[in-house]
Amino acid sequence: MLHWLWIFLIGLVVGIIAKWIMPGKDPGGFIITAIIGIIGSFIGGWIANAVFGIGAGATAEGAGIGGLWGLAFGVIGAIILLIIYRLIFRPKRA
Repeated sequence: MLHWLWIFLIGLVVGIIAKWIMPGKDPGGFIITAIIGIIGSFIGGWIANAVFGIGAGATAEGAGIGGLWGLAFGVIGAIILLIIYRLIFRPKRA
């Protein structure tokens, strides 16, 4: 049970950092931020594995490579996902 809480908290931190780097008005609150962070960590782990061959796979606890590198690749993945999210859910203009 604590494993899922840890994944949520790490995802929330990664999502907050990504939104801090890319400020703007986004729909959704902290749940969406955490989901973006969790999925972004998986994307970042995949990028780290594909480009650098590091990590045994993507996990939300640091993109599979642990520590600061995992956090960095998680944030990169979350930024990519945030760009896609903003393209899909951009506000309607009158």
